[in-house]
Parts: sequence; structure tokens; C-alpha cells
Amino acid sequence: MDDSKMVAVKVKKPGKRGRKPAKIDLKAKLERSRQSARECRARKKLRYQYLEELVSSKERAICALREELDMYKQWCLAMDQGKIPSEIKALLTGDEQKAPQSSGNKIPKNGKFGSTANKTS
Repeated sequence: MDDSKMVAVKVKKPGKRGRKPAKIDLKAKLERSRQSARECRARKKLRYQYLEELVSSKERAICALREELDMYKQWCLAMDQGKIPSEIKALLTGDEQKAPQSSGNKIPKNGKFGSTANKTS
């Protein structure tokens, strides 16, 4: 008789292995799923807002750079015709020498230090 009991204990039913899912109340499970979906939508909305702000800031930077490029193109065209634009005259005259002294430790717009020492006025 002991042998038959041992055999019965060792035989297992075929099926899934591992931990059995706990018996969860269906309403609680649905509510958790809804809450998770709400949180997911909120994260998605924030992500899209961030990306839209990033795109708009990049577009503004592109517009500013295009305007600067157009300005430089106009300067080049004027210099090709033998005219020196007033902005370049201001840079080449004493305005350029006064600006670094009054600006203190500010970084120049072009990001280069000591560019005035190399130019002759």
C-alpha cells in the first residue's frame, strides 16, 4: 500500500509550470488596467508636448540663423560692388576697440577672443 501512495504522489498533471496566478477580483484588475492606461496616456501627452517645444525652439533657431546668413550674403554682395556696409565700418573703426574694454568678461558673439589684436585700424 505504501508503494501505491508514493506513485500517486509522484505523478503530476501535465500543464503550466511555475507559480499559479493569484485569484484577483475582476473589478480591481480592470480598475488597475484603466489607471495604467490613464498614466500611459498622460506620459505620452507630456512626451509629445516636450517634443513639440523642442521642434519649435529648433525652428526659431533655424530662422535666426537664416536671417544672419542673409545679412552676411548682403554684406558680401555690397563688398563685391565696392561698397563697405556701415556695420562692417563700425567693426573696423574705433567701435571695435571700445567694445572689448567696456564688455568686461563677456564672451564675444563670434566666440573668438583676441581677434581685435590681429587687425590693423
